[in-house]
Amino acid sequence: MPHPNAPARTTRNRLGVFLALALTLVGLLALPTAAHAADDDPYRISGNVQLEGEPLEGVELTVDGPGGEQTVETDADGQWAVGVPERNADYTVTLNEDTLPEGIAVIDETGEDTSPNVREVTVGPGGRVTTNFFIGEGERNTTGFVDQLVERLVNGVNFGLMLALAAIGLSLVYGTTGISNFAHGEMVTFGALIALLFAVGLSLPLLVAVPLAVIVSGAFGYAMDAGLWRPLRRRDLGVVQLMIVSIGLSLALRYIFQMFVGGGTLQLPNPLSGVIPLPGSIVLTWMDLVSMLISVVVIIIFALWLTRSRIGRATRAVSDNPSLAAASGIDVDGIVRIVWILAAALAGLSGVLWAYFRPGIKWDMGTSILLLLFAAVVLGGLGTALGALVGSLIVGILVETTSLFGVPDDLKYVGALVVLILILLFRPQGILGRKERVG
Repeated sequence: MPHPNAPARTTRNRLGVFLALALTLVGLLALPTAAHAADDDPYRISGNVQLEGEPLEGVELTVDGPGGEQTVETDADGQWAVGVPERNADYTVTLNEDTLPEGIAVIDETGEDTSPNVREVTVGPGGRVTTNFFIGEGERNTTGFVDQLVERLVNGVNFGLMLALAAIGLSLVYGTTGISNFAHGEMVTFGALIALLFAVGLSLPLLVAVPLAVIVSGAFGYAMDAGLWRPLRRRDLGVVQLMIVSIGLSLALRYIFQMFVGGGTLQLPNPLSGVIPLPGSIVLTWMDLVSMLISVVVIIIFALWLTRSRIGRATRAVSDNPSLAAASGIDVDGIVRIVWILAAALAGLSGVLWAYFRPGIKWDMGTSILLLLFAAVVLGGLGTALGALVGSLIVGILVETTSLFGVPDDLKYVGALVVLILILLFRPQGILGRKERVG
């Protein structure tokens, strides 16, 4: 005898596979690529690479900092230059020793620098900075595959935890309302911009600015639900209609942000810029450690609230079956309102941490991780908070480690979506999704 929930279950599984396929298609076309040197960037980092006074052509250098990672090669005169969007900002310049002639390496004349091929530079008020590399015969600095893998795994966990904060809220919104909220990326951006307003615009201490930004983000979620989503729910709009509304809301918010902050990259103050001494080649800053600790603590508190509190259990009931929850006396509208507030607050906190993980705040920063958020939610299981956490960790680790296996940086996000498809082909409900779950 067919299970009474079989049609709903089949629809849910088909929705998961369809959403995954759609995300992969969009991801192939629209995922962000690495930044490149541009003539219209207002500031410059430049330098020379020479061997005993002779220029070296075709040597690859990478510049990382506000505006993203850029790769450039020296010209016939051994010179290189990249455009950067911000001054009074720090950048890391790395010379790829693999592109040097055989037997040639970057030499530290003082004998004290363990990584002479890496330079930390600051673009000052003048908007220009020059850094040169001393090249000579010597032994190159090499990092073993295992050390690189460990470092990428640590970065992947950090990235995954940051994604999880936003993905958990996105998953609960879907579970309680059925809305695939494509404006969730803008909620991430909103949190970072509000933190910037408090920390830089109002000169508040970071320990005050960040909690205030989270609170304001929660209020923003409340306003969106009260002013938009609740009236639309009462009109019984379909899933596709609500999804289209969320796409329109995403575009509107994105360009409102651009209107107020422009197209440049803005910086949050970083009081913890030092590097933690760790064994091997693992490089972890104090801000990375604080970011991971904040993410873990917030996720644990949220998990305890979801499993132990009365409202948390009611939220899970609404996510499992809204109609049955309403019949049991649960205020579904009230629970949905709480979910929107929490989802926006978590997204705001994720935006602040994202601004430190990939230094800088831009008007479209949330859009760059939106597809990864959806991938994490679908991979872990639609509508499940724990599934969103597991999916986020998997996506974060995949994104950070795929380049070790020959995947270009421009395609590392696509790798996570391909794994998503492969898993869902065998388990359409996601890793932790249950077949008996009803939308």
